[in-house]
Amino acid sequence: MNISGLIITYNEEKNIQDVLECFDFCDEIIVVDSFSTDKTVDIAKKFPNVKVIQNIFEDFTKQRNLALDTATNDWVLFLDGDERITPALKKEIIDELDQPVQKDAYYFYRKFFFAGKPINYSGTQSDKNFRLFRKSKARYMAGKKVHETLEVHGTIGILKNKLLHYSVSDYESYKQKMIHYGVLKGKELAAKGKKYSVLVQYLKTAFKFFKAYIMRLGILDGKQGYELSYLQSLSVFETYESLKKEQN
Repeated sequence: MNISGLIITYNEEKNIQDVLECFDFCDEIIVVDSFSTDKTVDIAKKFPNVKVIQNIFEDFTKQRNLALDTATNDWVLFLDGDERITPALKKEIIDELDQPVQKDAYYFYRKFFFAGKPINYSGTQSDKNFRLFRKSKARYMAGKKVHETLEVHGTIGILKNKLLHYSVSDYESYKQKMIHYGVLKGKELAAKGKKYSVLVQYLKTAFKFFKAYIMRLGILDGKQGYELSYLQSLSVFETYESLKKEQN
């Protein structure tokens, strides 16, 4: 079964080598880059079967759908720069696609790491995303600027082995990432006609922290659990700050 490996990038020189190596069983690799200013593109071009497309970033959904449109195979494996496939997961993917009948899209559960330390709670325990699917049966939903959503018109499966998710290399970079996501989410809400409310802003921010730290047991992850819970709630706060600015 031929598979296209897909990734969208911006300044991923620290990750690009390792993540592209995860695509070693794919017969083509598509990199959609948002005009990186580091060595991301130079490193990517050293890999065989890699096609690099540079496209100005508008939102994550448009970048992902461009990668889908460029892929020549129906089956695609979509990874982020901070994700890694284990040997066991690779074998499971290959074995699944060798079956006489497959699902049309597969969820991957993800194992979250904070600065190299595994996180067991803080809302990460149920984290899963579509990563392997037929592009003829799925597309990223228009209008979602962040936390893009794959719309699947077909059958869905879940793989057993987890994808490694090194989302947080350090506190400060993750803080900036969460703020960026919040700004994009605020713009998305504004485009949908959502009205800003200071009461909603503070209630949702507080609830997000309570949910991650208490309900989702972030307290059991120690210092990292507190920081993750805080940064998740910060992203919610920034969402409504962004929404407020869009309406001024």
